[in-house]
Amino acid sequence: MYITVDVGETKMRIAKTDDLERFDEPLITHTPPDLKDLIEHLANTVKGISNGGRIDGVIVGKPIWKSRPSFEKDLQARINAPLHIENDTALVGLGEATNGAGKGVRICMYVTVSTGVNGARIVDGKIDISKQGFEIGGQYLSIGETPTTFEQMVSGKAISERFKVESPKDLGKDHAVWEELSRTVAFGVHNSILHWSPERVVLGGSMFNEIGISVDRVRAHVAEVMKKFPNVPEIVHSQLGDFGGLWGGMTRLKQLH
Repeated sequence: MYITVDVGETKMRIAKTDDLERFDEPLITHTPPDLKDLIEHLANTVKGISNGGRIDGVIVGKPIWKSRPSFEKDLQARINAPLHIENDTALVGLGEATNGAGKGVRICMYVTVSTGVNGARIVDGKIDISKQGFEIGGQYLSIGETPTTFEQMVSGKAISERFKVESPKDLGKDHAVWEELSRTVAFGVHNSILHWSPERVVLGGSMFNEIGISVDRVRAHVAEVMKKFPNVPEIVHSQLGDFGGLWGGMTRLKQLH
């Protein structure tokens, strides 16, 4: 058996797969904020799911903030199985590129706008090589006296703080901020298109839910500002919902084993 894990900012999803083609019903839990607690929780959950059976491989997709030099070593010491670590956004992008909205193209760009913002480039069904991973949410979209990043302008965390609400969806689907955000997101997407030159762009994350940013409006704004490329790539909504990282983890395990 194999186990695929997606550690998000607030929730983590874990599932078992026997054939690397489909996974069992995922277990969804809250993500412990403390790294020591996270490692303990991951190890215990993996052991529980395996129920004493042989584990041929475990893959964990996690945000960069869930990092420390000993993370992999500490987790490996707790589980009796080959362990692989990947960036969580890259695994979701891989899942969408191979099993979701990006399927059928060679170069897919995935962008998530959720609690945070990030993206990944998937080429020929594989996460593109990089020196330090991808962090497109850190690109500056404003370079005034106080430079402001893509993430600081559109993330769920930023909008909750700006409007003093528990969740951006509390603003309602008709709030004017959604159109503002669709235009801002379009500039971040536009810049990443220039850098990565994809055939298709997949937009995912909680900020693109029914109450949230319109993918159609982002597509329209990108078309308005695109000057360098003669054609705007397809821009579509993600298809795998909350389980893109699990699909991506399963695909990556298949490539590794």
